[in-house]
Amino acid sequence: MLAILRHRTYRHLFLAQVIALIGTGLATVALGLLAYELAGAHAGAVLGTALAIKMIAYVTVAPVAAAFVERVPRRALLVSLDLVRAAVAVLLPFVTEIWQVYVLIFLLQSASAAFTPTFQATIPDILPDEKDYTRALSLSRLAYDLESVISPMLAAALLAFISFHNLFAGTVVGFLVSAVLVVSVVLPSPVPAKLRGIYDRTTRGIRIYLATPRLRGLLAVNLAVASAGALVIVNTVVYVQAAFGLDQQATALAFAAFGGGSMVAALALPRLLDEIRDRTVMLAGASLLAVGTLLATGLPGYGWLLPLWFVLGIGFSTAQTPSGRLLRRSAHPEDRPALYAAQFALSHACWLIAYPLAGWAGATFGLAVVAIVLALLAIAAIGVAFVVWPSDDPEVVEHRHDELPADHPHLAVSGHGHHHAHAFVIDDMHLAWPHER
Repeated sequence: MLAILRHRTYRHLFLAQVIALIGTGLATVALGLLAYELAGAHAGAVLGTALAIKMIAYVTVAPVAAAFVERVPRRALLVSLDLVRAAVAVLLPFVTEIWQVYVLIFLLQSASAAFTPTFQATIPDILPDEKDYTRALSLSRLAYDLESVISPMLAAALLAFISFHNLFAGTVVGFLVSAVLVVSVVLPSPVPAKLRGIYDRTTRGIRIYLATPRLRGLLAVNLAVASAGALVIVNTVVYVQAAFGLDQQATALAFAAFGGGSMVAALALPRLLDEIRDRTVMLAGASLLAVGTLLATGLPGYGWLLPLWFVLGIGFSTAQTPSGRLLRRSAHPEDRPALYAAQFALSHACWLIAYPLAGWAGATFGLAVVAIVLALLAIAAIGVAFVVWPSDDPEVVEHRHDELPADHPHLAVSGHGHHHAHAFVIDDMHLAWPHER
């Protein structure tokens, strides 16, 4: 897997991703301490609101940003967004009111909502070989999992010597180094084939997404992932410290077990995806999540939680890591930023549903009930995925263009007249999947 780092452009982008992630992780720890300093016992409500603001920014900003930045050179865009994020992080230590936290978090996450899909859409352009791209996806998954372990440890070490306010300096440095690494490489910037209106550009990614059967299946898988993931992220501390009466170290170990399972799956996926179809792998991972979430309804103790969280981590990575492969083959290069933005927005909309459900249902009805509710939601989502995502999902699809004149350029390019086959994606010539016309 590490052989892919020999590719200079990808290596620099990957390092930029890792360094920015660590900086963001430091900011997460510092933000929690800042919330406690400002709100005391109400810090949980402040962080919960900040998390909701983050998700709202992701859902609403990503498609709009994709519409307005499609003609901006990608390198200039990514560097500018890193600088915006660094500027916001500079201001965080000087916050004195809770509302200021909310405003700055919205600005920071709005920049991330424009940065992340653009970054993700660039990787398949610089790694056109699917095996290389698969390894890049797994490496990216590992980066996210390692960040969740490294950032808290680094923050704990730094807090022994500095104030938590200074942790935000690490975030600033992370974004600045990320910008320098992006500047150091040349990035492709595919130009749209024609000028489009604002509405067309804003909705194009979501329209392509929802018109593609495999991506409708991906959306259902996203909901299953969010359902199980929300149980772990929101309620691990409740299981460990409230239900089992253990300490913060035990909570950290439980999160580490989940991250460990995710890393094991990420390491195994490149070879697995060489042999098994994406649909089979992703639905198997989602099914593992649903079963694991259902088993969480009857956890007798901490000794059972750790292996179950490890299994859930395996399902979490298995279900979502291959999603980039689906997006890559479902759009032309110039449409990929819009499509990745749609995935970014729609997947976070699933989390926006699952997070409050996991929190409110858990607080109101207890852990067993919330686990059942989230498991049923995951099972229903998987059922939808099986229905809307055909098991036979070829890249090359036969179709007809009876509406086109015989001398139309598209028919000339295909060379086979009105009835022909080619790699099929939703675009201006193909507005719907053949069997749905």
